[in-house]
Amino acid sequence: MSSILKIGMAQISPVWLNKEKTIDKVKSYILKAANENCDLVIFGEGLLPGYPFWLSITNGSEFNSQIQKEIHAHYIKNSVQIEKGDLDDICKIAKEKSIAIYLGIIERAANRGNHSLYCSLVYINELGEIKSVHRKLQPTYEERLTWSPGDGHGLQVHPLKDFTVGGLNCWENWMPLPRTALYAQGENLHVAVWPGAERNTFDITKFIAKESRSFVVSVSGFMSIEDFPKDTPNYDVVVKNAPEVLANGGSCIAGPDGEWVIPPATGKEGLFTGEIDFQKVLEERHNFDCVGHYSRPDITKLTLNTERQSIIDFSN
Repeated sequence: MSSILKIGMAQISPVWLNKEKTIDKVKSYILKAANENCDLVIFGEGLLPGYPFWLSITNGSEFNSQIQKEIHAHYIKNSVQIEKGDLDDICKIAKEKSIAIYLGIIERAANRGNHSLYCSLVYINELGEIKSVHRKLQPTYEERLTWSPGDGHGLQVHPLKDFTVGGLNCWENWMPLPRTALYAQGENLHVAVWPGAERNTFDITKFIAKESRSFVVSVSGFMSIEDFPKDTPNYDVVVKNAPEVLANGGSCIAGPDGEWVIPPATGKEGLFTGEIDFQKVLEERHNFDCVGHYSRPDITKLTLNTERQSIIDFSN
């Protein structure tokens, strides 16, 4: 049935800052989701190769620190280069298994000199095609010490069965205008990816669902102190002040009425699945549609710049 969508939420830890091993883990969870007949599988923010947890526990703002330079260089070397084919095997599995994927990556952007990092959310459709790469518009607080600000090019939505799906990274989900940009393109399944904390997903997942009258899926990572590989540069410094649990999960699904389909799951890794029915979207749009019959574009209107930003344009 085209109105029923089965979603897999891959709440997992990366093989932290190891691109190749994390890709292998991601592939294994895509196969698990496919074996459970999921139409869509979603991974947390920056999962490939991992969230920059070191920043808040190693004095990440210390200027010209050799420790920070070495960890950052390691991060760059293990980041994702899409143009060089880093996601090709994942796309191949998506095509073979006819499963769509939202994957949080740390992108080493070729069109921005190839040495700066972006927290990007990649959508791969069920044909194995990369349809959008959304670079996080504004890294949050200490994230700005290692990630660069993105642009509006990836603020796109995509058809999936009867649904129209779009997504944002972490605290972008608190930004009203990027949310509205997706709503206005017909989004009715909103994907919110997080590094992993129930304190983030518990309130906003239901809030966005009520505001948009859409299904909202929040997918988080999971991370404990044992997940720091011992070959991480300056490992002893990283773990010295690390808490036992850095990301406790919180993956969940809310319906367009703002009620839980799946409440936040915490404290463990795993693939959590749930089914959603497009009929519920149509029912809840009856009394409120913030970009449709309840909007006033003659009074307030949003302008969206979707140009991919780069420092250089070539002309003959």
